[in-house]
Amino acid sequence: MTQRTDAFPELQRDLRFFPLGVDQPEQLSTEQIEQYNDKGYVFPIDIFSQSEIESIRGYFDELLPKALEAGWNSYELTNWHKHCQGVWDIVTDCRILDIMEDMLGETVILRHSHFFAKLPGDGMRVSWHQDASYWPITPSKVVSAWLAIDDSDLGNGAMQVIPGSHLKAQVEFRDSTAEEHNVLNQTVEEPEEHGDPPVALELKAGQISLHSDWVLHGSEPNDSSRRRCGLAMRYLSKDVRAYNGWNENSIICRGEEPTGHWAHHPRPDGELIPVKDGSGDPTSVSMEQRDGGNGVRR
Repeated sequence: MTQRTDAFPELQRDLRFFPLGVDQPEQLSTEQIEQYNDKGYVFPIDIFSQSEIESIRGYFDELLPKALEAGWNSYELTNWHKHCQGVWDIVTDCRILDIMEDMLGETVILRHSHFFAKLPGDGMRVSWHQDASYWPITPSKVVSAWLAIDDSDLGNGAMQVIPGSHLKAQVEFRDSTAEEHNVLNQTVEEPEEHGDPPVALELKAGQISLHSDWVLHGSEPNDSSRRRCGLAMRYLSKDVRAYNGWNENSIICRGEEPTGHWAHHPRPDGELIPVKDGSGDPTSVSMEQRDGGNGVRR
């Protein structure tokens, strides 16, 4: 199968890894920032208390069946911070933003949010890939925070990374095959050729991991009887530019972005479910309309 090294050659993106981190971090340690730049990831980082993550899990437990009813699958809840107060509140939580400010500086922009809910025995994996390979943005100065809504371990398909692979930046990939049952559509073969042996980012619910947009990562199917749900949040610095409309779903979480390149979505008025109609175009219906007035609130 044909190998490629650039999904968007026409954009002439800067396909390099850029070390991140401010000189005087306040939440992360210097060692954690060095770990991120040297290995491509940091974990675990405590964020939410047990009671807080139980509330978030309960919120998602209400959200997911409504999303399924609206036509989405458990891997398609993308950028719902634009529609749902509860999601917006998570991605703008001050504790997460404090960490991102240590990595990115005083201006922090959320570009993307994505729930990944691996249901027990659903057979889906995430093949080895690099996030930056998918994204029509440049330069690659993006930090992904992955929040464990459920406990995440190898038994239920935790994320694994190839330490040090981010230093190579873009590596060859191919289109995924149907037999892989890949949630995404790119696959990097022989990942250990690009770094150290895999490390599983096992997390307790309420913890986050950070990973570079260039580090190779993936996860195996969830063969357990337990769900594995997480929320991936992609934050970037203000000098990043996007193409193909990828600047339209953002939140200016901290600081200023005077050029107007990045959209800013304020906190939604309520909880809306984007409905996937037959054409694939989303429309919004409120939770209140769908459940007779008992909308989810946190």
